[in-house]
Amino acid sequence: MTSETREAFGQVGIWSGALHGSRTDDAGRAAIAEALSELDDLGYGTVWIGGSPSPDDAAAVVSATRSVTVATGILSIWDHPAQDVAARIAAIEADARGRFVLGLGVSHGPMVPQYAKPYSAMVAYLDALDSATPPVEPGRRVLAALGPKMLKLATARAAGAHPYLVTTEHTAEAREALGPDALLAPELTVVLDTDLDRARTTARTMLSMYLQLPNYTDNLLRLGFTESDFADGGSVRLLDALFALGDTERVRARTQEYFDAGADHVALQVVTADEGGSGLPRAEWRQLAEAFGDAL
Repeated sequence: MTSETREAFGQVGIWSGALHGSRTDDAGRAAIAEALSELDDLGYGTVWIGGSPSPDDAAAVVSATRSVTVATGILSIWDHPAQDVAARIAAIEADARGRFVLGLGVSHGPMVPQYAKPYSAMVAYLDALDSATPPVEPGRRVLAALGPKMLKLATARAAGAHPYLVTTEHTAEAREALGPDALLAPELTVVLDTDLDRARTTARTMLSMYLQLPNYTDNLLRLGFTESDFADGGSVRLLDALFALGDTERVRARTQEYFDAGADHVALQVVTADEGGSGLPRAEWRQLAEAFGDAL
């Protein structure tokens, strides 16, 4: 990965599952476009379109922004044929002018009826992207990698990795697996609430779905957590390891911990009690942009 790629991503980005214009009405699409324009102005390095976006979602986000890097976080390889994705990205590139990155993942067995041999499926998908006309070059894609094999693949066949729901310990291990040159851009979930009991309640609401998915729980078990940490929405130990809970200074400190562990870029996902993590928390995005300042 080149220094230009690292610079394009910036140090801090915003990850949001609410940027799916294809899943809402005209008013919803207008609200998303307005929020995206503001994110561009706030100076974040990258906007990550979360929650299994489609190529159409990516095209809409690119069209609504001017300078920010746009990445899918993460497009499921089971939902979109590689040749179709390559063709759509070629069309997107007219607006993107090099600032779109395809984030790919294998999703989860409980969510995908045809789920089988995920590593082999990803290899085949990357082969298809390589052979498409025009191809999606390795430098324009990242992988949602958690385990060692997928991390190695992210080094060999992509610009790097975008791990989701991971600790700083995982980030250190991922950096070792990736080597010094590949991009490492973990997601970090943020609850801006100085009432820690309430913040943990919000975090548990968000986390409950993910604790039903073996890819995440197996990864956490590898990191030294136990089944007891998954009970009742997550132990305090687990929440404190996976989230940034508190004020903006706490978020900055937690983000720095990921940088210290080897991350190049951290994608901040803001969840709020009133929106259940599904809205556009624009006030919180502003607060974080002000807190990070030039560090964005």
